[in-house]
Amino acid sequence: MNAPLGSMLDADAGLRALMAPASVAVVGASSDPGRIGGRPIDWMCRAGFQGAIYPVNPTRAEVQGLPAYASVADLPHTPQAAIVAVPAPQVLETIEALGARGVRAAVVFSSGFAEMPGDGAQRQQQLVDAARRHGLRLLGPNCLGLFNAAIGWYPTFTSSFEGGWPLPGRIGVVSQSGAFGSYLITLARDRGIGTPQCVTTGNQADVTVGEIIRWYAQDPDVDVIAAYVEGVTQADVFVDALAAARRARKPVILLKVGRSAIGHHAAQSHTASIAGDDAVTDAVLREFGVLRVRSAEELLDLAYVATRKIYPVGNTLGVVTVSGGVGVLVSDIAEDEGLAMPPMPAAAQQRLLELLPYSSPVNPVDCTAQAVNDASLVRRFTESMVADGGYQSVLSFYAQLADVPGVGERLRGDLSALRQQHPDRLFVVSATMAPERRGAWDAAGLVVLEDAVRATHAIAAMGRLGDGFARAAAPMQVDAPALALPPGPLSEAQAKQLLAGHGIVMAPEQACADVDAAVRAARELGWPVVLKILSPDIAHKTEIGGVLLGLDSEAAVRDGFALLLQRAAQHAPTARIDGVLVARQLQGGTECIMGVQRDPVFGPVAMFGLGGIFVEALRDVVLRRCPFDEAEAERLIRSIRAAGVLTGLRGRPPADVPALARMLSRLSVFAHRAQGTLQSIDLNPVLALPAGQGAYALDALVQTRSAEGLPT
Repeated sequence: MNAPLGSMLDADAGLRALMAPASVAVVGASSDPGRIGGRPIDWMCRAGFQGAIYPVNPTRAEVQGLPAYASVADLPHTPQAAIVAVPAPQVLETIEALGARGVRAAVVFSSGFAEMPGDGAQRQQQLVDAARRHGLRLLGPNCLGLFNAAIGWYPTFTSSFEGGWPLPGRIGVVSQSGAFGSYLITLARDRGIGTPQCVTTGNQADVTVGEIIRWYAQDPDVDVIAAYVEGVTQADVFVDALAAARRARKPVILLKVGRSAIGHHAAQSHTASIAGDDAVTDAVLREFGVLRVRSAEELLDLAYVATRKIYPVGNTLGVVTVSGGVGVLVSDIAEDEGLAMPPMPAAAQQRLLELLPYSSPVNPVDCTAQAVNDASLVRRFTESMVADGGYQSVLSFYAQLADVPGVGERLRGDLSALRQQHPDRLFVVSATMAPERRGAWDAAGLVVLEDAVRATHAIAAMGRLGDGFARAAAPMQVDAPALALPPGPLSEAQAKQLLAGHGIVMAPEQACADVDAAVRAARELGWPVVLKILSPDIAHKTEIGGVLLGLDSEAAVRDGFALLLQRAAQHAPTARIDGVLVARQLQGGTECIMGVQRDPVFGPVAMFGLGGIFVEALRDVVLRRCPFDEAEAERLIRSIRAAGVLTGLRGRPPADVPALARMLSRLSVFAHRAQGTLQSIDLNPVLALPAGQGAYALDALVQTRSAEGLPT
């Protein structure tokens, strides 16, 4: 290790004791190295842990050659950390004893707590309460432990090390699942990837994945953070950890499993039918530039490439290949990834054709199988791509040439020299080669991924990291006090009045209790008008025919008023009717939708998309945690797939995107301030008029929640 973990600033003392203790007690220690209570002792003795190990076993005087003690109270010194490997009924008294002795951290292997039905959650909370009373940090329960290979610290019962120790490296691993974490570090070792630190959090009763990510963000020995997550707990800690990692320019590569819909209590909200728990998690991860992956293989690919610490901003890809077919394949994948592959300059193309008339000099640059006869072609073609093309990332496809004696060494030497001349460029090689040869390429600072598709995905991911680091900004601070919303349900008029008071622009309209008032309002607003039934008990008016469009005369308004009351009486006979809402019918513009849904983990999350088929059929929406400023709102709006509809596609007049961004940002601030009593907001539709003419919410639905968290 370059610096002791204990010297890191802002680190929790309990976490220091957990991650790098000077001494450890093993409660439930076993003389059998194959048992759960015996494996950690065996691993630490074999790995050369320099700290004191105190086995605790009331029936033995020694365990695996070490003096054993009957109880925690009998220990000759107070250990900094402890391993708890006793049956579940004995764990609470063990934690009490450790806490009373002044132990700072405990790794609890024991299962039978919140992961079990019945009173498991209650018994787990008792562990947490006891640990907190004594200022003791708790990893687990029901966890596989952790390791810090640099100091021989192996408080884990994994069998992974039967195949060899973790390799030196700069990747820190954290996994909610012990089995998956063990599997991942085994895969990494077998691929020659160094993962010298790994923490498995189990039930996360106390120490969470987020805390370990934050620890790694501060650890000078970690450059890349690899995580496996099943569910996020303590969202504020998790978000703070992701922000800390981004500030430190340390990539977080995360495999998040589990997808579900937002709870049925939010079914009244149109926003909730579009956004789901997994979509919200995705949005939070994107906000902090986290690379979300779908497999262990992809996680290790990206972590391995990220250890080179080259994250191109505005990434461009140049490809040098000995196979035209692979060049086409890479081009397809790059297009899917949004990874630019601009052509080589015309003059450079001409020079390459002079070298090899039947080459393809555009990009991908194909020096063909002639490279078998003249390996210098690869060097000259690659030099031209870097010097003349200026590509930030270069993918070289060598097929089996890198494994040919003599040829492979020359290719490696040429590319290594080029990398040294251009240390800011990312050089990736796709080729087959024996493991011992691959080690030499790695040592030369060159990335090797056999499969060209995986290599292209990884290159694109490094560009996303670079763009994310470059875009990182301080979170928006809201100085205004929290809002307590009135108890619901709210009528459309009440919802609009509430939102208008916070800068959300509504279409001109009036609430009218009788038909004469409706006629007067229509005359004042100007024809044509829209009539809508006004009731706090009818959330979705169109479903009962409660909206009438294009009314252009007093007679039409009188008839419409009567028709709306008739339909309400027919379809919602118990609903309270406050009259009708008369609104000017705005002409032209583009229909959008925006809203907020309170996520049970991350709090209020805003949503924006185009209206009509775009949201219903294509689900072309963007989500973002609240609050955020107008610049971020505009970036979100322009990020949807159909943004061209707003910016002037095929001769359409561009919409007033700044007005949309202003509304979306203000909505996010309102939701942030009101999150204690807000469940959801729907503005559908929002009409974006042509540039400079504004944006107006035509309909509004606000769902509040009680202090107990129930919809009102």
